[in-house]
Amino acid sequence: MSKVENHMTNYVFVGTSLDGYIAGKNGDLEWLNEIPNPSKSDYGYAEFNENIDAIVMGRNTYEAVLGFSEWPYEKPVFVLTNTIDKVPESLEDKVEIVKGDLKTLVTMLKKKGYENLYIDGGNVIQSFLKEDLIDEMILTRIPILLGEGVPLFGKLESYMMFTLEKTVTYNDTLVSSHYIRSKDVI
Repeated sequence: MSKVENHMTNYVFVGTSLDGYIAGKNGDLEWLNEIPNPSKSDYGYAEFNENIDAIVMGRNTYEAVLGFSEWPYEKPVFVLTNTIDKVPESLEDKVEIVKGDLKTLVTMLKKKGYENLYIDGGNVIQSFLKEDLIDEMILTRIPILLGEGVPLFGKLESYMMFTLEKTVTYNDTLVSSHYIRSKDVI
């Protein structure tokens, strides 16, 4: 991953079906358990996570993670939502609810010392893209067609160009491509 001095970098790291969904119908994630993983790979997550200072996720992603057997994040998590006001007592030192304008939020997080943010959740990723606040994306294609579900991308006002940094194949099954935002115009 590339870090630019004195510049906050917002990253997306997400798995998606071949047809562009990050979750199935009604937010279902069970299809992810169908992926064979004989090598017990983390598909690059540990390396990615080393460069992250904090995570910004949406309510749906947060609620899905709350259903896990244990909280998986060591980094601070900021949940972008207008419908939740507080977090469980056990997560008060790990999770903060945030609201409002994304550019203001990013500025506030930078002032708090968070230089590299992991942006997670379909709606949040789409919102950050609409504001041109995504600098790098690591997209891992999973060889399954879901047909419907939660799309990774939504409508944009104009084109957004990205440059391919590298592509890695995991277990001869998953293809992970790392893209960097390019300000070049088509």
